[in-house]
Amino acid sequence: MENLFDKHYIYMSETPLDIVRTIMNEIDWESRLLSIKGPKGVGKSTLMRQFLKINYPAGSRKALYCSADSIYFSRHSILDLAESFVKIGGERLFIDEIHKYDGWSKEIKEIYDLYPRLKVAVSGSSLLEILSGDADLSRRCIPYTMQGLSFREYLRFEKGIELPIWTLEEILHRPWDICEDIKKTCLPLEFFSDYIKHGYYPFYYDNPRTYYTSIENVVNYTIDFELPKIRKVDIGNTRKLKALLYVLANNMPFQVDISNLAGKIEIERNTVLAYLKHLDEAKLIKLLYSDIVSVKKMQKPDKIFIDNTNLLAVLANRNGEIGTIREIFSINQLSYAHQVEYGKDKGDFKIDGKYVFEIGGKDKSFQQIADMPNSYVFADDIDVPSGAKLPLWLLGFLY
Repeated sequence: MENLFDKHYIYMSETPLDIVRTIMNEIDWESRLLSIKGPKGVGKSTLMRQFLKINYPAGSRKALYCSADSIYFSRHSILDLAESFVKIGGERLFIDEIHKYDGWSKEIKEIYDLYPRLKVAVSGSSLLEILSGDADLSRRCIPYTMQGLSFREYLRFEKGIELPIWTLEEILHRPWDICEDIKKTCLPLEFFSDYIKHGYYPFYYDNPRTYYTSIENVVNYTIDFELPKIRKVDIGNTRKLKALLYVLANNMPFQVDISNLAGKIEIERNTVLAYLKHLDEAKLIKLLYSDIVSVKKMQKPDKIFIDNTNLLAVLANRNGEIGTIREIFSINQLSYAHQVEYGKDKGDFKIDGKYVFEIGGKDKSFQQIADMPNSYVFADDIDVPSGAKLPLWLLGFLY
């Protein structure tokens, strides 16, 4: 365990505190057991380390951060670690990359039951299963999901601009007030196109020159390691999964023809449907349905989008069509806290079963949604509202 503490002290000394993401204040860190899941590269590890650095003095042995892929766990179990840690007065045990440890949920459940004074936090892949697996932790674990930077957070990271979160209802019902408040601090259109290109993953700030290579590495890691390990995808099909992702990215928004797609990558139809579901869970794509209530396990989606605009820039050779880019931005930002359905002939998207949104450029009209209640146009390249026509970038202030 001393080796883990040595690494912990190094992690703490190297963890920056200049910018802390808003989700820090949304997590109930006093929970006995919590999980933070999300795609690789969105900052889960940094968040956990920042919490410990803020709340425990340097050299403290009351808290311990470690990674489940540490060589320590080749000779010891997580349960062994918890027992030893509690004996020396440990209070908080944070275990990163928990999905890399086989049978983790059984041991975490036992730790929860044996050591009621120990607070445990685990983090892992977007594919992390809390409600199923070896042990059902649903009654014990408080789950949180983390995604990349919102446009609001990008302004904070990139420009040091501090702006609040606004709810969707606030944005829809008092957009003039919000736009005026924002424009007192900055001109969002000045920075919006840069966010679309490189504002989503926080690792941009580690080395901007290798940003797109790092995104490629995230894709490869997710498909080559996480999907075979967590979703039992045949390792021999990982190249076909990458081909599937490439086909989707270069045919956005994808008009779903599963049989045609199966033929292109030489995989049978039901396997393609399963793989699409896995890619969605891994936050590489977003599947949209026109009626999410009645979606069946193997039902084909109505539309398929790449998860975020930065990922699209890599997969589509940085030549994504502007209309698709706008829609991907909208879906990504809205999906953090809202249910997004494909609108079919009733606007582009239906939000929470209540609002109808059309997404477009500054000349986008209300023609398609003119007679629909609770309908709005979110338009790019405008900086002030005009009736129910609102600036697209406002959706970047939802989290």
